[in-house]
This record gives sequence, structure tokens and C-alpha cells, in this order.
Amino acid sequence: MPHGNQLEWTGFLSAMTLVLVRVSGMVAFAPFFSSTALPMRVKAVFVGVVAYLLAPLVAALPHAQAVLSFSALLGELSVGLVYGLILTLLNEMLMFAGQIAGMQFSFSLVNLMDPASSIQTPLLGELFQLMGTLVVLGAGLDRILLASMVRSFHAAPLGCYALAPSTALAIVRAASGIFLAAVELAAPVLAATMLLEVAVSLLGKLSPQLPVMNLTVPLKTLTGFVILSGSLALWPRFIEVRFASLLDLAERLIATPGAGPGIGLGG
Repeated sequence: MPHGNQLEWTGFLSAMTLVLVRVSGMVAFAPFFSSTALPMRVKAVFVGVVAYLLAPLVAALPHAQAVLSFSALLGELSVGLVYGLILTLLNEMLMFAGQIAGMQFSFSLVNLMDPASSIQTPLLGELFQLMGTLVVLGAGLDRILLASMVRSFHAAPLGCYALAPSTALAIVRAASGIFLAAVELAAPVLAATMLLEVAVSLLGKLSPQLPVMNLTVPLKTLTGFVILSGSLALWPRFIEVRFASLLDLAERLIATPGAGPGIGLGG
């Protein structure tokens, strides 16, 4: 018969593998952790260390089943993907807000190659994502994400989660908040540039000799940058609230598969 230490070591490796799968799903999509600026080896070491440290703790929780099986692996991967896909909505919101602002800045044709997706993305979309990442790091939201991932082992014990079809529908419904949140973030720039367009149009009517077309683009760009710089003071609070809402939604989806979208991004 196998020695007791061998049984403990086998159970530890099984638990570590399951934790590794769950954390890997989160790291693959979550903001900051999914960035291609982080080398793959660094991500692999990070995931391995987290799995090694958490395995003995989460395996001792009530109802945990540290047994390797296809259903257990699929369930752990589903938990990580639910976290990652929910939180990646924050990046998509920032990208869409940047695209809206870029149209008002007359930068709609200025695109960059996004290294993460290998597709062309708007210039201001990339800028908004970078500033959003700085807010996430500066506010310590990456540590809050890891703490939430640890709490997920209480809501969905190791090896026990089963993905419900309604969970995918809840994620799709939550994605609809991207548009409202992006408009809210870009609202100061939208309002300022729209008022500027109205003012320049009235001046053009009052003075037909005024070169309206030559004035509109540089004035909109300068005004947009000034308003954007002033509105950056509101970004930390805005992003923290949305990040907390998405984390709350992810935790509720893990605890109750198929739960409604709740606040999400648009709240």
C-alpha cells in the first residue's frame, strides 16, 4: 500500500494542478495580468507560485475535492475564464471610450497595432487603456483581484464548480454596459467639442468669410486635450467603482451560476 506521505503528496499535486488551472484562466484575460508587456515566463512563474501557496489552504476548505478529473479541470478553467472575461470588459470599455474621444479629436483615422490582439486599434483607445492600467496599479486593484480570486475558493470549492449555460448569457448581458460606461467616461470631451462645433458654426453664419473648416479641427483637438487633462482627476474613482462592480458580478456568478448582470459597467 502507498505510504501516507505519498498520498499527501499526490493530493497536494492534484490540488495544485486544479488551482493552477483556475488562476491561469484569470491571468489569460484579466487586466494588467494579460498584458503582453509581461513575459510569458514571468506569468508562468507567478501562476506556479500562487498555485503552490494556495493549494494546501484551499484543499482543506469544506466540500473541496482535490481529485483530478476532466470535469474538475473544466470547472476550474471555467471559474478562471469567468473572472477573466468579466474583468476584460473594463479594457473594452476604455478602448471604446478612446475611440469615441478620437472621433471628436479628429483622430478617427489614426490607428496603432495592438500587440495584445494583433489588430489595428485607435490611437486614443491605446492611450485610454494605458492610463486605465496606471489607475489599476496605482489604486492597488490588482491585489484586490487576487484577494477576490482567493475568496472564490470559498464560493466555489476546489473541484466542485460546474459552468451553467446561463452564466455565459449573464456575461453577454453584462457586456452591454460597455457602451454606457464608455459614453460616461468620454462625456466631458463629447460635451466640450460639441459646444465648440456649435459655436464655430454660429460664427461661420455670422461671418461667412471666416475659414470655419480650417479652424474647427485644431480647435476641437486643443479643447479636447484640455478637457481630457482636467477630467483625469475623475478617472480613479470611475474605474475603481466599475472594477468593484465587475468583481462583485464575477463572485456572484461563481457562487450562483447564471446570476443576473447586476450593476456591471453601466451602473
